[in-house]
Amino acid sequence: MSTTADRADIPDPPDTAAAVPPAAAPTDGGLVSARDTGDAQATDGGTAVSGHRGPAPSGNGTPVLAQATKTGDATAIGPGATAVSGNLIVHHRGPQEPAPWPHQVGAIPSRAQSFQPRAEATRLREALHHGGTAMLGQVLTGMGGVGKTQLAADHARTMWQDGAVDVLVWVTAANRTAVVAGYAQAGVELCRADPNHPERAAAAFLAWLEPKKDAPRCRWLVVLDDVTDPGDLNGLWPPASPLGQVVATTRSREAALAGVSRRLIEVGLFTPAEALAYLTEALTAHGRTEPDDQLTALAADLGHLPLALSQATAYLADADITATDYRVLLADRATALADAAPDALPDDQHHTVAAALTLSLDRADTMRPASLARPMLHLAAFLDANGIPLTVLTSPLALTLLTAHRSPPSSQAPGSAPARVGEREAVAALRALHRLHLIDHTSDNPQQAVRIHQLTQHAVRDTLTRDQHHQLARTAADGLLESWPEVERDTALAQALRANTTALMKCAENALYQPDAHAVLFRAGQSLGEAGQAASARDYFRYQKNTATRHLGPDHPDTLTARHDLAFWRGVSGDAAGAAAAFAELLPDRIRVQGSDHPSTLATRSNLARWRGVSGDAAGAAAAFAELLPDRIRVQGPDHPTTLANRHNLARWRGVSGDAAGAAVALAELLPDRIRILGPDHLDTLNTRHDLAFWRGVSGDAASAAVALAELLPDRIRILGPDHPDTLTARHDLAFWRGVSGDAASAAAAFAELLPDRIRVQGPDHPSTLTARHNLAQWRGKAGDVAGAVAAFAELLPDRIRVQGPDHPDTLNTRHDLAYWRGVSGDAAGAVAAFAELLPDRIRVQGPDHPFTLATRNNLARWRGKAGDAAGAVAAFIELLPDRIRVQGPDHPDTLTTRHDLAYWRGVSGDAAGAVAAFIELLPDRIRILGPDHPDTLTTRQDLARWRGKAGDVGVG
Repeated sequence: MSTTADRADIPDPPDTAAAVPPAAAPTDGGLVSARDTGDAQATDGGTAVSGHRGPAPSGNGTPVLAQATKTGDATAIGPGATAVSGNLIVHHRGPQEPAPWPHQVGAIPSRAQSFQPRAEATRLREALHHGGTAMLGQVLTGMGGVGKTQLAADHARTMWQDGAVDVLVWVTAANRTAVVAGYAQAGVELCRADPNHPERAAAAFLAWLEPKKDAPRCRWLVVLDDVTDPGDLNGLWPPASPLGQVVATTRSREAALAGVSRRLIEVGLFTPAEALAYLTEALTAHGRTEPDDQLTALAADLGHLPLALSQATAYLADADITATDYRVLLADRATALADAAPDALPDDQHHTVAAALTLSLDRADTMRPASLARPMLHLAAFLDANGIPLTVLTSPLALTLLTAHRSPPSSQAPGSAPARVGEREAVAALRALHRLHLIDHTSDNPQQAVRIHQLTQHAVRDTLTRDQHHQLARTAADGLLESWPEVERDTALAQALRANTTALMKCAENALYQPDAHAVLFRAGQSLGEAGQAASARDYFRYQKNTATRHLGPDHPDTLTARHDLAFWRGVSGDAAGAAAAFAELLPDRIRVQGSDHPSTLATRSNLARWRGVSGDAAGAAAAFAELLPDRIRVQGPDHPTTLANRHNLARWRGVSGDAAGAAVALAELLPDRIRILGPDHLDTLNTRHDLAFWRGVSGDAASAAVALAELLPDRIRILGPDHPDTLTARHDLAFWRGVSGDAASAAAAFAELLPDRIRVQGPDHPSTLTARHNLAQWRGKAGDVAGAVAAFAELLPDRIRVQGPDHPDTLNTRHDLAYWRGVSGDAAGAVAAFAELLPDRIRVQGPDHPFTLATRNNLARWRGKAGDAAGAVAAFIELLPDRIRVQGPDHPDTLTTRHDLAYWRGVSGDAAGAVAAFIELLPDRIRILGPDHPDTLTTRQDLARWRGKAGDVGVG
């Protein structure tokens, strides 16, 4: 029996790619046979029925050779025929007629709530609209969650709604099978391809896209969304055509994605303005409003990642919390990133932020060198998202970590150790992560070679066990410490290392304090201070002291070291008296916990001596260093670097206490030992040469000091580099001593040349930069530009106050010199008023006996005389002199200066004979202490002659 079926009885497949049979289904057939039921045969378009036995499977409706025994025979031959035997029905589907245009294959993802127009959308439209030539395919590439699919969907939807395309094909391209299925569906619907052969149908569709002469003009757009592996598209890229457009989205940026007919468009994060607009609009849709400043801060916390912003707004609405509360939740180290996602994802999203950001990690770990990408990303997750130096990720300990995770080759004997990972393989692992947008890696900037989104870091850390977290944090700290140069010639690298240490501290929890405080914590604070940020270093070590106390206890050696460093940078930041008090408080704890001979105890005694000296007790500092030296020799030996440092400090404070010549002699004796033990290029050796030159200058030989510094400068440049702070300081002091030796104009020119380098290297607010401005003003005044000096000091003072504070010694010194140059400019009364205003601040901040306080009293007395009150000047100098002798000693150069000024103003006040007598008494002391050729000695001889002449006018010979 046979019948003829109408074609309309045969249902068409759904208009989706999913209806295309999988490639694995049988495709040969058209003949269905059922036996032992009776015979039935149907030809094209007919139906054959035989018997009534139960059904047999027929493979998802695809034509197969199917048998059902004991049911009778039925045979269907040709397309459109159906054979029925028993109740087994098998249908052989034939090609359908091409769909009319306009026609869409595949569903465009729905538009995201609060979709934001972006610059990338404009770039995409412009790239795809350059009429007259074959269109280039555009590949939207970017990290997970930046909105690549939404941008592609927006373009496709716009083109479709504007009638700009006749055929739109949207393919989810996660793997090759999915691409073939999508193309096959298009082939079936558009060009009568056989649905029973997906590969052939896909090829037919690609051939159909090729432009053909005299064929109807069909404008088409193919979107390949979420390409995972560029290899999946080998042979499947649509052809270049003046009528066609291709848009692909992918996390990958492998070179294979680009080509003659394709270009990459990098899709980045939202701009801050876009992020704020998105959050505002999305929250408004939920009936919520939040302050702009909180939304801006929330966007920054989420790294302006569109997917994260979308899920955050959904969480805010679901949990009914504020942006501030969400930020607190996000900042809580105990909160996993997945816990900050809503239960139901918005906008038909399939992945949480955490999943989206790490989705490509499995694939990256399979790239050559296999199994290294994952541990490399784990390590990067603990460092600075804004830039990680390459040296940290390729440090020896980082390579050891990678080696422990590498997969051994199949040829390697079981149980044998894997070959050590080299730097080249570590960089290859970084490139694998870069190619999948898990990091950004560049070779152009080694100091910030790797950047990684902060949420990627968070998501990666969430996957670690506690032990893994601890090990990776310590390994990251080790890598930082190994990368930290002893001499920070590269200031950008030093800044990057400090930033990475700060980032590590924020996420390491207590790992950096178990079993003890990691050395990188102290190195970072030292680097901060050496960079000129003394107040920041002080605050940093205050935090470290408190943290170490909490984790390790108050008597742990690392806690004591943090207290030591806090005291030191407290002194450098301007509080010398506070530093001395802190070291005095620390010393007994050092002795109790570590013993009197422990090197750390000796270091505390050394710093206690130093800061006592800086706070004004130079003689006490010299005595303390003299007392410490034998203990250094006994405990550490005469050639130990710290013993040599003690000798250096003893010489320095002898100089400060008034024995400049003795300081120069001691440093001259020290220098050969520095060279013998440490070498001529050691920093300590260079410092001894520098200070030897300085004290030679102070002792009266300014020309020799300038020559020595001119010889030192090339060595500073060679060893440290031209931009190192010590090199700049050598240039600074060379300019100073050239000025003192008589060439004020040259000094001013040198400081003018130095200042822009200080600004460029250390910044406009660095204390050394401010000091360079101070000395430039000083030497401009000495070179004759008095008004310029006054103006420069007046301009400098507010910056001193802003940067260093009103009570910093450097700020007080600038006030002092501003008063002086006001007096020199002719405003003696103004100078008197300024010095009188300064004096109580000197006493309050530095104490009544500090040398600078005494110097202010000296200048106040001098300018009172110049303002016309000679008698008042004499009285003030008489009152000052005993304090000079008591505090600084009778032979200190400053004491001799006060005696000189007292003699001078006695003469001016009318007592020429008294002036002569005082100068006669002073001169041999000047010669004995400073030498006959010192400028101050020559000044005393000159003034003695002058007042002898004046005394002769009134009968004194």
